[in-house]
This record gives sequence, structure tokens and C-alpha cells, in this order.
Amino acid sequence: MRIIVTGAAGMLGSVLIPVLEREHQVSGLTRKDCDLCDEHAVREIFTRQRPDAVIHLAAFTNVDACELEPEKAKAGNELTTFNVAQAARHVGAAMLYISTDYVFDGRLNRPYAEDDLPCPLSVYGRTKVQGEKHVQEILDRHFIVRTSWLFGPNGKNFVSTILRLAGERPEIRVVNDQQGAPTYTRHLAQALTQLLTTEEYGIFHLTGTGNCSWFEFAKKIVAARGLSQVQVIPISSAEFGRPAPRPAYSVLANRRATSLGIAPLPPWEKGLEDYLGELCGIVGGQV
Repeated sequence: MRIIVTGAAGMLGSVLIPVLEREHQVSGLTRKDCDLCDEHAVREIFTRQRPDAVIHLAAFTNVDACELEPEKAKAGNELTTFNVAQAARHVGAAMLYISTDYVFDGRLNRPYAEDDLPCPLSVYGRTKVQGEKHVQEILDRHFIVRTSWLFGPNGKNFVSTILRLAGERPEIRVVNDQQGAPTYTRHLAQALTQLLTTEEYGIFHLTGTGNCSWFEFAKKIVAARGLSQVQVIPISSAEFGRPAPRPAYSVLANRRATSLGIAPLPPWEKGLEDYLGELCGIVGGQV
């Protein structure tokens, strides 16, 4: 299969492409290769390469920056997705679009299913919902994959931030009233590769198994590194005072993928163990 991957240099793209390349012909697009806001440039590349599928990872994912720069968020998350979907339809390609748990408002008391209606709280969430709508309206053959709290190599993430702060200060203040599912990019990449080869189109949730608060996640990171001298202090979202509102509970139920025989992603704790081992040059090892 010929596959185009946008956002190729990002945290997910950089680990997904090597997995795809084991069995497919993959072309990665970075910002330098193509301005995805330019519909003619996007169509020209797709027309030249004639992909069978496109995986659209490129996005403006800084949640607070999206809140402060809504027009930039719309361009990065809505316009680019519209252009990629149109180009995919032009060449007859299927499309896999990565979305987010932040399409939900967090008011349910159970994990969100694929058929629950989105109700985003933030500009970021709203632009990702609009991206989903573009994909659904333009293409019959599409996968919309919502995931959450990504961490892994080759990008800024919560784990790397906590490790940096732990090296700079004796205490770290972390919110304790947001619950979600941390997801290791290498685990997600394996599941995405499996999903892409099916023809079971529609919406899927793919996250690490289990859930925790950001505070619990931070405590686990610090403990795994043996940083007992660093104190992790729980605070509320209101105390933290970020520009963009976040859902208090954004755990996703991973039902559809499991029904297809795609194994649930490993527990988020296993993802953390593997990632910390990777940082130490001991992939999969104990830290």
C-alpha cells in the first residue's frame, strides 16, 4: 500500500512511519515539504504520489495556544484537514484522521464510547470536531481515531516536562481533577497500523489501558525515576489557571477496535515503563 503521512516529524509520526515501512511504501510530509493550508499544493502532491491511504497527523495541538489564537487553530486543525480530505477524495485514497479526547466535555461518569456526541469545551476541541466533520462529509472511506494524553520520543510531552521540572525544583504542582488515559505513541502506532489494513471505517477510540489523573501520572513518573526528594503536590485546575478549559473526565472506551480483534493497548503504566527505559537506552527495561 502507498501511504502519505502528514506531520511526519511529530511525536506520533516519527514512530509510526518506521512501523508502516515494514510492509508499505510510505511518504512522510513535514511542514517543509508542503503547506497543508495551500489546497493546490496538497492536491499536487497527492496527484503525483497517488497514495492508497493518507494518515493525517499534522495539527496545532497546543491547547492553550489554540485558545489564545483561534484563527491559527482553525487553520491548523480545520483547513488543513479539509484540504487533505479533498485531496484524498481526488485520488481515491482512504484517510485516517487523528482526533482527541478533548472533543468531549468530561461530564459523563463513564468512559466515552465512539457514538457519544462530542461537546468540546475549548477552541482546540472545537477545531478537532470540525476536522472530524470534514473527514466524514468528504470521504466514505475514513477512520477517525480519538486518542489521549500522548507521550513518547521526539516531542514535548507530559513525561518529559515532569522529568525536566524534577531536575529544576524540589516540588511540582500538578492538577488532580482531570482524569484521562495516558497513551504511549509506540503502542498506538502498532494499533493504527493494524486498523489501517481493515475496511471497518468510522470512529475508533485507541488509548492506553486504564486511567489516572495528571497528579497520579506525575507521581508515577517521579517514583519510577527514584526521585524521592521531589514532592508532587496536587492542585485544582482553577489554581493552575490555564487559558483553555479541559474536561474533568475524558477516559475513552476502546470498544470498536477490540471488536475487530485489535488487542487493547497495554496499560499506561507499561507505556511509561517502556518510554523511561527508552530514554535510558534500555527499551522495555526496568527503570
